[in-house]
Amino acid sequence: MPPDYVGILLNAKAHQGAGKGRTGQEALPFYEEAAARYDLKPCYLRLDDIHPESDKSLVYLKENDRFRKALIETPPVIHNRAIYKAPSALGKIRGLQQQGITIYNHNNRYGKDEIHRLLAEHPRLSYHLPASLRATPGNIGLMMQRYSDLLLKPASASVGRGIMRLKLDNRGWCLLYKGRRTVDRWKALRLDKRTPLPIWVKRRITQIPYLIQERLPLAETDGRPLDVRVTVQRGLTGDWGVTGLYAKVSAPGRFLSNLAQGGSAFPADSLFRRIFPPSTAARVLADSQTVALAAAAYLSGRLPLLADLGMDIGITNDGRIYIIECNGRDQRYGFRKAGMNEIWFDTYQQPMAFARYLLQHHSGPRG
Repeated sequence: MPPDYVGILLNAKAHQGAGKGRTGQEALPFYEEAAARYDLKPCYLRLDDIHPESDKSLVYLKENDRFRKALIETPPVIHNRAIYKAPSALGKIRGLQQQGITIYNHNNRYGKDEIHRLLAEHPRLSYHLPASLRATPGNIGLMMQRYSDLLLKPASASVGRGIMRLKLDNRGWCLLYKGRRTVDRWKALRLDKRTPLPIWVKRRITQIPYLIQERLPLAETDGRPLDVRVTVQRGLTGDWGVTGLYAKVSAPGRFLSNLAQGGSAFPADSLFRRIFPPSTAARVLADSQTVALAAAAYLSGRLPLLADLGMDIGITNDGRIYIIECNGRDQRYGFRKAGMNEIWFDTYQQPMAFARYLLQHHSGPRG
């Protein structure tokens, strides 16, 4: 009998490098080891490699320490690690699902505005949200009247790209942003009281959906703000669980903690024991996991086939918990950077355990 295949949908760059073992942040050896624990054989493919008319797919398989291409029957369960936005791609995914192919995390790029709207409808989770509005000139002006520190965030971007900061000090409002030619340097622009928003900012928020959001007074270490990434996944039972968490700390003099923006990763427990009294540190870390888990469970009842989320949880100086962002394609490598290699492996193991669950429960996962 052929093995129970589980498909791993990769983006074009990672798929292209699979044959040479160069797949960026995707650790294919972890998929191999984790899948083997559940009697599964991973195969790596692109959406274009799936041929519904023949029920066949062209995939990469690892055999004898080498990857080779093979034409196999399309796996009944597929874990999506790519991002698809084109209507044709989304239509193909819907067609595959109608044929009985289960693709979990098939949409892993929900807009920040959509996630915020859904969470705001929950009576308890709404308490853990920073104030946010769609970024229009009118809403930005309204938020500038209410708050002295604000963030402008692209609704669909990731890893901190495109974020701008509006900050009020004793000289008035200042806009912090990254210039196109100085991607690693922040620029500061003093705003005129009569026309507080530059024309190019108005143009940008018109062309690209943005959120205007209060900037939280996050806990800091050595003057560097931080938040917590909580990885929440579904595993062998089909239920949500917290796989692990780590702290993300901004680079010195910066305000973004994203690792792609120069931030650093640390084990959260040891770092928080340095920042808070022991009882407070234990409470905020436990509350961070509780809130992240509750948010994942709620969202999975509103959005189909979620299974693998990275929740960014902000903790203020007084210990209040906020949901900053929900990432549908958790990059996972932060655990490696934090020296938490066992949990890094676990972030690959849980999706493979969930694949086994799906194969055993043909009616699909619980909401």
